[in-house]
Amino acid sequence: MSHLTYAEAIVVGLFQGVTELFPVSSLGHSVLIPALIGGSWARDLSVSAPESPYLAFIVGLHVATAAALLAYFWRDWLRIIGGFLTSVRDRQVKTPDQRLAWILILATIPVGVSGLALEHLFRTVLGKPIPAAIFLTVNGLILYGGERLRRRGPAAANAEPGPSRAPVRAGRHAATAAMDGADPPTALSATRSDPASDPDLASDRRLARLRFGEATLIGSAQILALLPGISRSGVTMVAGLVRGLSHEDAARFSFLLATPVILAAGVLKIPDLTGPLGAGIAGQVLAGSLCSGIGAYLSVRYLVRYFQTRTLTPCAIYCTVAGLASLAYLTLR
Repeated sequence: MSHLTYAEAIVVGLFQGVTELFPVSSLGHSVLIPALIGGSWARDLSVSAPESPYLAFIVGLHVATAAALLAYFWRDWLRIIGGFLTSVRDRQVKTPDQRLAWILILATIPVGVSGLALEHLFRTVLGKPIPAAIFLTVNGLILYGGERLRRRGPAAANAEPGPSRAPVRAGRHAATAAMDGADPPTALSATRSDPASDPDLASDRRLARLRFGEATLIGSAQILALLPGISRSGVTMVAGLVRGLSHEDAARFSFLLATPVILAAGVLKIPDLTGPLGAGIAGQVLAGSLCSGIGAYLSVRYLVRYFQTRTLTPCAIYCTVAGLASLAYLTLR
């Protein structure tokens, strides 16, 4: 692993941070990019080895990606953690925050168990360029199929973007409160916890109305992302769309679901990076992690807004074309 260069670390870090959240598969790109570049990249950067230092590196980058997600959704996670703690304390699941906390826990269990049981087998058998190209193509077909099968149920209808969902300006609330005789700071504080004036809170409230079994099925879709080329966020969004979520709520749910999974995967690999597999590459790991964290934060900011009005179709086209082109190049060269 001492052959990992700063250029390789930075490029892989950027792709990891961006492709982990875009529905285009970070693992698939981590396998395909070195193979397509060839030379020392193909020799140094392989995830299919039984004890892969490159895998330890890219999974270690997950810590930076998870940190970026926590930084962006910190208000949501404060509410979710608070809901979990009060639920355990009071032995009840009544409030939206309590429900959302347990929904995320139950929806994460299947992929957590499957990852521990199947990750090594899937990676060593399928973590090669040609299978990754095939699965990237399949990922594109899944995204396209999800758009075609999208069900406009009550959840989707309530979540569709429109003028009524635009955030209310704080200044207008303060002015209205002053006219009504209320203290402006108090009124402004109230609007921050009002779903009608906070689109993020409103989205969390809609997600909290998911049935536990339904949410668990959506979370179970992440198991497919153990296959290199299948996107975690992509399959989770497709499962949410098929169950009636809007694009915005499906994306938000996929990001919230991914945070504990990505963080756990990264934390489990940190001992590898501090041991012999990480010898001599501390600087490269830090450089890659910094790029991964920045790329992930900018990506989630963009995607949260993107999916308010857009669909998965462009990503479906990209994955299908990139997968087929990669497959053709790798088999014909």
